[in-house]
Parts: sequence; structure tokens; C-alpha cells
Amino acid sequence: MSEPDPSVPSIDAIVARLAELHPKLIDLSLDRTLRLLAQLDHPERKLPPVIHVAGTNGKGSTIAFMRAILEAAGLSVHVYTSPHLVRFNERFRLGARGQGALVSDAELAEVLAECERANNGQPITVFEITTAVGLLLFSRHPADVMLLEVGLGGRLDATNVIDHPLASVITPVSLDHLDFLGDSIETIAGEKTGIIKPGTPVFVGAQRREALAVIERQAARMVAPIRIAGEDWTATEERSRLVYQDEDGLLDLAAPKLLGRHQFENAGLAIATLRGVAGLKLPPAAFEAGVVKADWPARLQRLAQGTLAELIPPGSELWLDGGHNPDGSRVTASALADLEERVSRPLVLVVGMLSTKDAPGFLGNFAGLARRVVAVPIAGQENSIPSDAIADIARAAGIPATGRDSVEDALEAIERLALDPPPRILITGSLYLAGQVLAANGTLPE
Repeated sequence: MSEPDPSVPSIDAIVARLAELHPKLIDLSLDRTLRLLAQLDHPERKLPPVIHVAGTNGKGSTIAFMRAILEAAGLSVHVYTSPHLVRFNERFRLGARGQGALVSDAELAEVLAECERANNGQPITVFEITTAVGLLLFSRHPADVMLLEVGLGGRLDATNVIDHPLASVITPVSLDHLDFLGDSIETIAGEKTGIIKPGTPVFVGAQRREALAVIERQAARMVAPIRIAGEDWTATEERSRLVYQDEDGLLDLAAPKLLGRHQFENAGLAIATLRGVAGLKLPPAAFEAGVVKADWPARLQRLAQGTLAELIPPGSELWLDGGHNPDGSRVTASALADLEERVSRPLVLVVGMLSTKDAPGFLGNFAGLARRVVAVPIAGQENSIPSDAIADIARAAGIPATGRDSVEDALEAIERLALDPPPRILITGSLYLAGQVLAANGTLPE
């Protein structure tokens, strides 16, 4: 990565100032976002056609598939996602014909400063003003499509200011962020359905029955056409290929580069959306090329090289996954079990988690699969669960565990285990931890 330009204002410094404007009462609201967008002359009304994506798990991967497919078709695609892993710029990808790029430091700093001035010291959350920054950036650059990821929930999320999206997408809904969204699947699904707009088609990934019932009711209220995984299309793994079928026919595609059976489902949701949206006529070759090319950092990502990769025992594997809720660990454990059938190795987890997450539920999915857990704190996170406490939770789930002070210490401890054959090591439990691991390893998202 190039050296920072001293003439460009520090992005981190601006974001730190904005963090001080956070409302004393933490609430989900559109009022502050709408106020700021009005001050900026409503950039949300000057965007390319928007595909709006909500859900608990799989949002980022589904967007990655859609972006790759659209770009393979030669289209330009803006992308707004969160959170970032290493650099704030990762949240904003500006479209270009066939291949977009992260916004430059100079342009991002300029637009951040512009939004800071327009906000004029009023209370606002960092995500709200970050969303305004993204909408302003994207309104100033032409593109064919914009992919917009919900930050939290949907109904009152700062991204929910698009009146007429091209499509609404809801990935699998599960229990997460209970303090903000409610403590039942039905309540959380209700928040997610807030992105459904009148007459706008809705594409729904695989859901629990109670979540799907809520989504279908809201789509009916909005008179929004709805297409549902398993009913209106299927996406399955057959002979190590992705076979997708809907009323328009069958696609027999190469398997996704992203690992895990859940990625076949995410790819299917992306394909269903892009095939089902009026006006998007993509060539079949774009689906094959996009599915193979799509990448999403810290989602069962193999770290084959780098500073941390050099610390693991010879012949072993180092993997990284930012999953942090029970449904996330369930699909990760399933993918690792499939990998174990192909190449058998003892699995060792390096786990760091926040106290706002369901650590017992998360770790329980690895019982019977993981040989050992090495717990670590997440540096700089005051809600980080102490490593000894995570180790206690792992042992309660039947997994031998110990605590260490850092990821580096954990990898050195794993080397001393002298496992035979060499282990498969997975660092997991938090996107914050994943970002720190990518930075420490020198594997920066692009």
C-alpha cells in the first residue's frame, strides 16, 4: 500500500471527530439522516438504480456475487457495504465499466469533510453520516447499478431512504443485535422487511418458517411481487457445480470460489435477483464468470501467505472467518466438515468475541468438530470477552480450550501442540478481529 499523502486530511481523524457527535441516546432513526441529506441537496434522489439488501447473514457475499456478475456483463456498479475490515475506504466502491475500485483517500476525505460541514455539529451516528457520504459520492459518479447494504435492521436503518429501488433483497434472517432489533425471529424479520417498497420486487433467500411468514405478509401489504428461494428458484451443488433453475430455465455453472454450501445459496439469491429484475438482460456467460470470480474477504478466507501465516506449523493451513453469531458459525462449521471429508486435519479454533454476541451458541456449533479452542481478546474493543471466559464457554461446550493474550501468541501455542497431521487453524468470532488479522498478516482487502 502506498504511503499516505500528507496534503490529504486524515480520514481516521475526521471519523474520530464525527464519533464525538453520536447521540447520547442510542436509537435507530431516519430523522438525522434525512436532515443531513436535505442539507446536501438530496443525493439519494440522484443515484443509479438501487438494489437494496437486508438480512442477518450473507448480505456481503450476495452483494459480492451480484457485483461480480454485473461487472462480468460489462456494467459499472457502485457498492456500499459495512463494516470495513482494515481501511474505511472499503465501504465505498465506485463503479467503472467492467471493474470498480475503492474510493481514493483524497476524494473520500473531501466528501467526509463536506458532510461534516453540512451536519454542522448536530448529533448524528457515524453510520448515518457515513451513509450520507456514500450517497453523495455515488450521486457524483455515473453507474449502471448501485448495490446498497443495510447496516442494522432495515426499517430505521440509515440506508432506508431510497423511495423506489430496483429491487429489495432479504438474505437469511436469524437472531443478532437483539438489543436493537428485538429478541424473536418474527420481530427481527419485521425490521428487515422495512426495506420493502410499494410495487418493488422482493427476492428472499432461504428463511426459517416464522421469518418467511412475516416477509410474505409485508410484501402483500406493499403489493410487492415476491420470489422465494426453494419455491421460485433452486440453487444446488451437483457434481461440484452450481445448478440454478427458475421459470426461465437452467444454468449449469462452475462452483463459487467462496467456500461452503451456503455460498451456493447466496449465489442463487444473487442470480435470482439479477434474472428477475426488469430491464437487466444479462448474458448467460456473465453468470458463470461472476460466480467464479466473486470474492469477499474474511469469509472462510485462506491465508496462504503473510506475517501470521509464517507463524503456523509447517504443513498446516490458516483460515479466517468473520462470523460472529450462531447461524454464522453453523454454516462455517458445515463448510469445514465438508473440507474435513476431503482432506482430514485436526481443527483448531482461535476465537475472539464481543460480549454483545451469543458466545455459547456460536461455539456450540463446533462441538465434535474442533480439537481445541485458543481464545484471545480483541484489541481496542472494550466489549471484548476476556480470553479465559471464552475458554470456559468452549470447555462447557465440550471443546478443550485455553486462553492467550494475542493471535500471535495463540498461533505459537498451536505450534507447540505438535499435532499430526498438521492442523487446520481457523481464526473466527468477530469482524473486528478479522480486520486486525488481515492487517497484521498484510492481506489488505482491495
